[in-house]
Amino acid sequence: MLTLVLIGLVGGLITGISPCILPVLPVIFFAGGTSRTAAPDDTVVPDADGTTGTGVAVAERRETRRRRNLRPYAVIAGLVVSFSFFTLAGSLLISLLGLPADVLRIAGLTVLVLIGLGLIFPRLEELLEKPFSRIPQRAPNQEGGAFVLGLGLGLLYVPCAGPVLTAITVAGATGDVGLPTVALTLSFAVGATLPLLVFALAGRRASERVAAFRTRARLVRAVSGVVMLLLAVALAFNLQEVVQRAIPDYTAGLQKEVANNDAVREAVAPRLSVYGNGSNEALSRCADGAAALADCGPAPDFAGVTRWFDTARPSGLTAADLRGKVTLIDFWTYSCINCQRSIPHVKAWDTAYRSAGLQVVGIHTPEFAFEKDPANVAAGIDRFGITYPVAMDNDYRMFSAYRNQYWPARFLIDGRGTVRAYKLGEGDYDVTETQIRQLLQDARPDVTLAPRTDVDDATVTDQRTTRETYLNSRQIINYQGARLAPRKATAGYVPSSDLPKDAVTIGGTWTSEYDHLLAGPGATIDLHYAARNVYVVLGGSGTATVEIDGVGSRSVPIDGPPRIYPLIEEPELRDTTLHLGLSEGLTAYVFTFG
Repeated sequence: MLTLVLIGLVGGLITGISPCILPVLPVIFFAGGTSRTAAPDDTVVPDADGTTGTGVAVAERRETRRRRNLRPYAVIAGLVVSFSFFTLAGSLLISLLGLPADVLRIAGLTVLVLIGLGLIFPRLEELLEKPFSRIPQRAPNQEGGAFVLGLGLGLLYVPCAGPVLTAITVAGATGDVGLPTVALTLSFAVGATLPLLVFALAGRRASERVAAFRTRARLVRAVSGVVMLLLAVALAFNLQEVVQRAIPDYTAGLQKEVANNDAVREAVAPRLSVYGNGSNEALSRCADGAAALADCGPAPDFAGVTRWFDTARPSGLTAADLRGKVTLIDFWTYSCINCQRSIPHVKAWDTAYRSAGLQVVGIHTPEFAFEKDPANVAAGIDRFGITYPVAMDNDYRMFSAYRNQYWPARFLIDGRGTVRAYKLGEGDYDVTETQIRQLLQDARPDVTLAPRTDVDDATVTDQRTTRETYLNSRQIINYQGARLAPRKATAGYVPSSDLPKDAVTIGGTWTSEYDHLLAGPGATIDLHYAARNVYVVLGGSGTATVEIDGVGSRSVPIDGPPRIYPLIEEPELRDTTLHLGLSEGLTAYVFTFG
């Protein structure tokens, strides 16, 4: 838990100094210093005998400062509470109540407008603060409005995406929220708002030390209100994107270092709450890729499956159906190149050992939204020639039940329903096949097994190979150029002319979506990669034009739902640049490499 908290704080701090916070800084600064009853430091209150002594004046001044000091913290506390709660529970609440997707954003804008107007018109401010005056306290409440402002800003605060925020967002979107996720979210929110607290404290300091703030308090409050109204207008019309795109992402390198850290990858793996699920805790007794069979606990049932393919009955399989059989559970998704390299091995085992008692079950857990479409999954099953049963796991129920973190992943179960081994990711196919043969012989000592399968292992082992490169503002970590626009926003981009290894840049017009980019006029992608093979997931109808080092232009026809397309296939690894031009209307999701 402490590791999660530290990772959350570090990830939040990096986000908190990124260009994404710039639009809210003026509001935070003024919010920290505006106080309706703030008194100058030299206020002198007469003593009991009517003289202007110093004792009461000092006490009054200290009490005024004590109350005023809480205002910056109230704003930030409201922001932390609001951001954390609605990031984790917002999607669930909107779904349960049947509300429009933008309702939280509208609520945040409403709060910002009301408080801005309240700072300009004192009578309205009094009405807004009335609910807080009912709270029992020793002194008149000065922080209620500040806390509400923080709540509103929390609905509008959109930090730059990184590995920590991605894990939090996925957990919230799937409704799979447990104590580790809450701890990670709160620590991230605290880290992301600490730089904002500095600005709020600076605003408070200015109100205490700068004479103009004290002598023209009414004017300062009105200016603060105007600033909040201007921010509300800018957010409503996405005008803040102009500022964010104009300033390079100076935290991209830090985000990449965090994302590539092994400890971070392990700690913030999506669906964190499954690690606290007692029903699958025994899986932690086994090591990933271990050669020796072990007792990894009972295999979870097929709960939460949304659809089955290639089963004798529409309701699909149950754990009871597999008693007495050796079962191989294979997690995959049809557009995943790593899965496509693994599938030939799984198919070969199914063919060789089905008659000896092996049951292969594919669990299709989507990585992208288009992979939730049954028609697309059915087409993928047909394209890869899969004949064993496949379950659609659109809600990540099976993915979570097995504490999975990868595509692909294999879990081997004996005839008594006990998980005996698992492998996360590609590779170690010879180990898995040895384990399959051993379990089959343990179940039926007299069984005659077919010869071992002979399928080439295409797992990428060259450490120089470029990692997966996602094309969306949440997951992209090696991007060069002006910041990607927020979701649903369309913008024009100028590609970076200098690309370091593994970096990507875009040009032309693009629309940013949750898990992809939508190509507009003149859309291009430039990528500096190291690999033998390059693949990209594209969707729509049009043409992709491919150039390597500015030469050898060729066209790749794109048609239909998103799927993976091979762009480059060579016998040796190359360190070079790829230029990809896309027809307007095509969708681009991710580059993968081999």
